[in-house]
Amino acid sequence: MPDVLPNGDMSVEITTLPSGLKVVTDRMAHLETASLGVFVGAGSRHERIEEHGLSHLLEHMAFKGTRRRTARDIAEEIEAAGGDLNAATGTEHSAYYAHVLAADSPLALDILADILTESAFESGELEREKAVILQEIRAAEDTADELVFEVLTAAAFPGQPIGRPILGTPERVAGFGREAISAYLDTNYRAGSMVVAAAGAVEHSAICGEAERRFAGLCAQPRAAEAVPAAYLGGEKRVKKRLEQVHIAIGFKGLAYTHPDFYALQIFSNAAGGGMSSRLFQEVREARGLAYSISAFHWPYLDAGIFGFYAATDPKNSAEVTSVALDCLAEAATNLGAAEVQRAKAQMKLSLLAALESPAARAEQIARQLMAFGRVLPREEILAAIDRLGVAQIRAAGAQALRSAPAVAVVGPTAKGIGADGVAARLRGV
Repeated sequence: MPDVLPNGDMSVEITTLPSGLKVVTDRMAHLETASLGVFVGAGSRHERIEEHGLSHLLEHMAFKGTRRRTARDIAEEIEAAGGDLNAATGTEHSAYYAHVLAADSPLALDILADILTESAFESGELEREKAVILQEIRAAEDTADELVFEVLTAAAFPGQPIGRPILGTPERVAGFGREAISAYLDTNYRAGSMVVAAAGAVEHSAICGEAERRFAGLCAQPRAAEAVPAAYLGGEKRVKKRLEQVHIAIGFKGLAYTHPDFYALQIFSNAAGGGMSSRLFQEVREARGLAYSISAFHWPYLDAGIFGFYAATDPKNSAEVTSVALDCLAEAATNLGAAEVQRAKAQMKLSLLAALESPAARAEQIARQLMAFGRVLPREEILAAIDRLGVAQIRAAGAQALRSAPAVAVVGPTAKGIGADGVAARLRGV
């Protein structure tokens, strides 16, 4: 029998199949549609250097034909049922999704299983898709507000898989053949490292039965190679480009999902720069008019994290924007107020509860929680963890992050601006 969560989300059911494949569902009784996904605990940080970009290439190739279906068959079959397919590659996970009418859940699982266990990797399709990805890499390099975060991650985690761009490099991608894809698939796409998640109009027992039958061909063992542990180091990286604005991202050591102070730093990030009422927005944009885009962020991983802020501004304002933003963060670590904390908590709660209104968001949420914590966290537990944090704890989490070695990323027309040493000096009193 499946394990039914006893402490809050009673509609969530979890079963571990004999193969090790986990199935998690949340029946949302008011819905007529279902979102289903296969979540793989392997992303770009699991790649060896010679495999850099394979996770993303594999995602692309999944829709390019199987032993039973051509690429066109896959598209026509799911769309004939009114459904849609999608996929995403991340640093730590890869995911394959389907959204269908309730009665078509077996079809969705059949197609998802087919593309994950029976992909043909036909040579002509492979070459065409590699060409598409090369265009995607060039497009990313032209999108400065995305590129700056790749540069920041590389500066924060130098020489580590977690610091490499998900898309790979043109040289690596161009050299991949069918054998490399198959070897990566065999190593990482194993039942013990995968989760089938479904939310909406779903029946747990039916999803379990379909998953056990459809994914019977998966290797029953967990992933053969674990990710290299991440070590946040900080550093500095600049990319000079002819742009109208300079894009700046400055980071500090963040926290993993499972860290006791994770929620405290998340709330600090939201209060400092998470909305129009935040300190960064009000001071940098509203009071001084120095930047159109300014925000704080906190990205957690399974064993690390990165906290910081991003701004886009006129090159002549870059030093001032950086100084003012750092001062805002330093002051927040000292005098963040109760009203600011309450606003940030309300934003977090809304984000959490909004996932309960979307079957796609809920399926992803329960899958990621199961992979990170070994269980699905009841909403009451998360809300209580947020509510019990006091202002002093939240300030302390922010101050601790700001005392870490800075990571500085700049993309734009100038190499000038405050460097990592200057950032650390500006925050010396925190």
